[in-house]
Formats: sequence, C-alpha cells, structure tokens
Amino acid sequence: MHTIEIISDVSCPWCVIGYRALNAAIIEMNLSDSVDITWKPFELNPEMPPEGQDRGEHIQQKYGLSTEQVKANRKNLIERGREEGYEFNFPDDGRVYNTFNAHRLLHWAKQVGLQTELKLALFDLYFLNGGNPSSDAELLACVAEVGLAVDDAQKLLDTDDLSHEVRAEQYGHSQKGISSVPAFIFNNKYLVSGGQPKESFVNVLRELEKEAVSVE
Repeated sequence: MHTIEIISDVSCPWCVIGYRALNAAIIEMNLSDSVDITWKPFELNPEMPPEGQDRGEHIQQKYGLSTEQVKANRKNLIERGREEGYEFNFPDDGRVYNTFNAHRLLHWAKQVGLQTELKLALFDLYFLNGGNPSSDAELLACVAEVGLAVDDAQKLLDTDDLSHEVRAEQYGHSQKGISSVPAFIFNNKYLVSGGQPKESFVNVLRELEKEAVSVE
C-alpha cells in the first residue's frame, strides 16, 4: 500500500487541480486499491476574520497584483480546471474565508473513513457553489451530504476538539519547509508540489511500483 499525504486548504484552487490530476494518474495505473490518501491541514489565511474578505481585494493585497493580473490568473485557473474536468465558479462578489473549522472536521472525518469524500464536498462548496467554508450551517450540509453524523460534527464545532491536533500538524508542515500548497508526499519519501499535470504523478507512481517490486 502506497501512502499519499496531501497538504492543502479547501480554498486552494490549485489543490483541486492537483488532486484531480493525481486521481487520474491513480486510475490510469489501476492503483485505486493500492493507495491510502490522507489530507493534511494548511491554512492559506489563518488570520482571516469570520466575515471574510472580497476575493479580488484579498489577492491584490496579499500578492501585490493588479486588477488585470488577477483577471489573468483567474482565467488561467478556469482553463486548467477545465483540463482536469472541473468547472471553477469565481463570482465577482466571491470572498475568502477562514477555514480552520473545515480542517477540524476533515481530521475527524479521517477517523471515520470519509475524509476524501468530505474534502471533495468542501471543494465543491467553495469553488462550484460560491459557499462559505467558515459557516457552521454550510459545513454541516457538506457533512450530511457525504453521510457523516451531523450531530457529532455539530458537537465538534461547538467545542475546541481537535484544534490542538490540527495546529500541531500545521506546525509540523512548516518545520518541514512546506510553505505553499498543494504538496503531495508519497510514501514519506517523494514530494510533488503544486497543481502538476497527470504525467508528473504517473512518473512518481511508476517509481513507487518499481521500488515495491524490487523489495519483494
């Protein structure tokens, strides 16, 4: 069994692109039953207040981009998303939100075996439906959608449960020098950074398969 850790945020469009390319590579190589994927937390905007911030304004301030550059980047993301079969929806009034509670729910979902399903639902909430991943109600709707226990999720959101665990994992990533996402770690050995095309992941998976054969 190959392990793949994906360090990402639910508000990271390149994380969607990278995952879909990875999944296509896994399917092409018929390895769906031979990989164990774990999603690890990374907050792009840990200081973001509950009400969030206008997306365009945020990107301009954070990265020092002009309005034209923001539009060009958005167009590039939409085109790359379509290449991977994903139709990004970036409304003009879109906002950037705090995602810490989403990461707590994802940590919990791993324990009950539905982490990837919840992660993908959270991606869709934000990137397809223009939703708010800091809203308890919208988070719980995603929980219900994938068949997780809503009452248990509500209890989690009402407390600080798993906050320490999530922050500890985030700190561990920073100690490893990971400062941007997505980051894919294969078998605790190989790192692939960014929204790479399918071929990049195929190459890594082939190497893992070769190593597995040589060990047998």
